Amino acid sequence: MAQAGVSSKASEGQTAGQLRGRFFRSTSMAACSGRLLQNLDELELRVEALRDAASAMEQEKETLLEMIHGIQNSQDMRHISEGEREELCLTASRLMGRTLTVEVSVETIRNPQQQESLLHATSMIDEVVNKLLDNLEDSKSRLMSLYGACTSEVPSGPIDQKFQSVVIGCAIEDQKKIKRRLETLLRNTENSEKSITLLEHPKSTVQQLCNNERD
Repeated sequence: MAQAGVSSKASEGQTAGQLRGRFFRSTSMAACSGRLLQNLDELELRVEALRDAASAMEQEKETLLEMIHGIQNSQDMRHISEGEREELCLTASRLMGRTLTVEVSVETIRNPQQQESLLHATSMIDEVVNKLLDNLEDSKSRLMSLYGACTSEVPSGPIDQKFQSVVIGCAIEDQKKIKRRLETLLRNTENSEKSITLLEHPKSTVQQLCNNERD
């Protein structure tokens, strides 16, 4: 009987020890899992910050290229000597080349539906762009209706409902890029209109600009 009692106590002690070991292991595993999850959360923030910084660099590159191109085609270039114009054009070309050496790429993760929507939206914009030279005024109106379809502000004119439904189906990052592209196209169209005005009425337009500067 005494031997049976000793065996029973030993068994109970062994079972309690096993339970304590399991409890400690469970606690340790939970703490380890929590630390790993916290690390991943912090890394996710850094990854998003990296993507945001790269996207900002993409936009800066686009802006620089647009500004350099604007200077190359500026009407001011027509009002300086040939030697000065050649020197400025060389400088602008050098800056353009250096800007193009910067490669920044942020890939957007898309599902098949978003990919299809992006291709459709791009095709609709390209269709308008291809008609710019044929009818600048009509193309500008179409671009404004496309732009109105992807801005949260109250549009100043009609919006393209079909284009709006297509853009809504795109990924958020693609929606932002589509809007930026339309903004750039509208600015370029505006500059083209000014160039045409100066070419059609060079004397009166230049005189008006000079008067504005004196005022």
